Amino acid sequence: MLSRLLKEHQAKQAERKEIQEQRRREAVTAATRLTEALVDHLNVGVAQAYVNQRKLDHEVKALQTQATQFAKQTAQWISMVEGFNQALKEIGDVENWARNIELDMRTIATALEYVHKGQLQPATS
Repeated sequence: MLSRLLKEHQAKQAERKEIQEQRRREAVTAATRLTEALVDHLNVGVAQAYVNQRKLDHEVKALQTQATQFAKQTAQWISMVEGFNQALKEIGDVENWARNIELDMRTIATALEYVHKGQLQPATS
């Protein structure tokens, strides 16, 4: 009777160990699935961040290129405007010179006219 109780006890213990091992395997499988799901979820976020970073890098390079081109074009415009301003100053200088010459010529013409009129009048003394 004792040996039968011992065998039953050992059989129940073996059965409990088997059930416990089964539950342990199920728990490991569930934990593995959970870990994989979490990693997959995180990987999606990381992958999206990586894609966004690449897009940003591309946009930054394009913006740098455009900024360089704009700076060159702006420098050309500034150079053209400075040249135009210089040409306007030169035109103003020529105009001022022409006015001075005209004023001098009028003065000379007036003096000549005065001298000419003075010679035409008879000297009455």
